[in-house]
Amino acid sequence: MIWVTGDKHGVFEDVADFCRREGTSRDDVLIVLGDAGINYYGDARDTALKQHLAQYPITLFCVHGNHEARPERVRGYARRAGFGGEVWADPRYPNQLFPVDGALYEIGGQRTLVVGGAYSADKFQRLLNHWAWFEDEQPSDAVKARAEAALEAVGWRVDAVLSHTCPEGVLPPGRKEAWERRFGPIDWSTERWLQGLRERLAFRLWYVGHHHVDYRAGDFVFLYHQFIPFA
Repeated sequence: MIWVTGDKHGVFEDVADFCRREGTSRDDVLIVLGDAGINYYGDARDTALKQHLAQYPITLFCVHGNHEARPERVRGYARRAGFGGEVWADPRYPNQLFPVDGALYEIGGQRTLVVGGAYSADKFQRLLNHWAWFEDEQPSDAVKARAEAALEAVGWRVDAVLSHTCPEGVLPPGRKEAWERRFGPIDWSTERWLQGLRERLAFRLWYVGHHHVDYRAGDFVFLYHQFIPFA
């Protein structure tokens, strides 16, 4: 079985409860739509969390978020085969997988585009308070080119999209105005690029994290606390 949920930010108690409730095994997959928080601190705290999660009876498939290091920047990760493509994994923690940003996968028989990353609205608050901020938080030009080339190769048709943030045209109501009032000017370039993909792409469902809401807007499924089947 494959499920999807939203940001965890290093707190996985609800995942433990979910695993107990559903009686999961390592054959089951939980997609986390970014900001799992497994590679946040860059020190022993991350190691402790990875060791803890290695005991969970489920496989985590973690889209890249804006509040965490990219796995290719973290010592111990290497690419291996998975889900019809390649994923980043540390052999010490084989149930914690990270897709290559901008790549296509076969997940539960569904052709799926994965695009992580976003701009941190609280970037300057983080810098002032010496909290973690990641310069490569948004998808790079190389990631965007990879995604577009992959989509071109399949005629711009997929079953599903997994992204951290969403296209600009489906931002939660009032989100842009509220964040800009609170944080000042925000770089929406990732959302604008995703909007361009949306306008060209044939898809069935698009799953989004980042915005800390659980709701559905047409073909877009925003997740935070909920766990739903990947369908």
